[in-house]
Amino acid sequence: MLLIFTKHTTPRISYVFKHICTRVLGIKVGFTNEIETFLAHKGPKASYGKQPLGNELFFQSHGLLTQQGIESVEINVRKWGETKCFFAVSDKSAIPFDIFTASFYLLSRYEEYLPHVKDHLGRFSASESLGFKYHFLDSPVIDIWAYKLKSLLQHEFPDILFPKKETTVHNLINAQVAFAFLNKGIFRSLIGFTTDLFNLRLKQFLLRTKVVLGLQGDPYDSYKWVINVTKNSSMKLTVFFLLGEAVAFEETINTQKQKFKMLIKYVADYKEVGLLVSLAALTNPEFLKIEKRTLENIINRDVESSQNSNLLISLPEIYRNLVSLEIEKDYTMVYENEPGFRAGTCTPFLFYDLDYEIITPLAIQPIACTTQAFLKQSPKDTAMKITEMFKKVQAVNGTFTVLFSNKDFSEDPNNKLWRSLFSETLIS
Repeated sequence: MLLIFTKHTTPRISYVFKHICTRVLGIKVGFTNEIETFLAHKGPKASYGKQPLGNELFFQSHGLLTQQGIESVEINVRKWGETKCFFAVSDKSAIPFDIFTASFYLLSRYEEYLPHVKDHLGRFSASESLGFKYHFLDSPVIDIWAYKLKSLLQHEFPDILFPKKETTVHNLINAQVAFAFLNKGIFRSLIGFTTDLFNLRLKQFLLRTKVVLGLQGDPYDSYKWVINVTKNSSMKLTVFFLLGEAVAFEETINTQKQKFKMLIKYVADYKEVGLLVSLAALTNPEFLKIEKRTLENIINRDVESSQNSNLLISLPEIYRNLVSLEIEKDYTMVYENEPGFRAGTCTPFLFYDLDYEIITPLAIQPIACTTQAFLKQSPKDTAMKITEMFKKVQAVNGTFTVLFSNKDFSEDPNNKLWRSLFSETLIS
């Protein structure tokens, strides 16, 4: 165990030290404010504060972790070897930055509580983030900082043992529009046919006709292909289904139909199924409860994972609703239109409620990118970017996650890259 001496062990200090030391590096960490206990400890130890006690391993504190509330913080991002960091400290410290405060700033999404410009859907934009502005969004900087700490601890305490970690690939599929033409109901199907004719989309009209008549498979029905690719693989996969109203009228399907329920059961037989929370349920806990219960009744087990429609996060209310319903894992921490690690880490972390200053049990699962983020890039550039980010995650033995859509695996020639990436590159 690594023992940390600090005058006051605040929830912020406990939270971030446990993320870096335990979740990323795999070692236990304890705290004490008693000098006698600290001096008597025979194992690895360090102090964290404004001044060192003596000649011990010392990490200087910026001060944010002993404060409460949210206020604007001056930040200067600087280079640190092959990475970047902020909250520089004096040369009394064993490392030149307070990586614990910097990590807390990113993990807690401190910047998302501060005044900012939202996008057209009310989301925090990537362009508003520190990572985007200072060009470190595509790196899991917290994990990189943690590994720098690991090297220092190994040097100072040669007997310290770090457990071996393996890189994990956990892919996600957002099935917000489970079918292109099926399960729409008579009214929506008629509107679809009429709209196709009115806009002279004759190919789509013909395709819709063949699908509805059962002469051809639905183009978004890629689930059997996905299961065949992954059922004998150790790759983690979670598929999210929408049980509430879709954002667009034409995307809504009849979730009461047996075909839709059988689809969810089929996927759940092989891989994890999660709840895609509708926009209405994000602000209405009662709707959220109904959607969760409906999915649980279909798969006959508890729903542990969820993702927010349109990747909308409004802190802290939405996450509080998930906590109250005992959702264990959230898969929304990503920017839809910009690849990168929104919270600066590729290791799952607990949601810290800044308003209440409490550590919650909700585990946030960081996502490296969505396929939507590469719409304007060539397949070659896309493949290079994803490979580059994957290598960064491998270097710190983290979790690499790409958010796909079931649409990405249709037999459209434009989807060749996604089918290849999913079935060959990211499978294990």
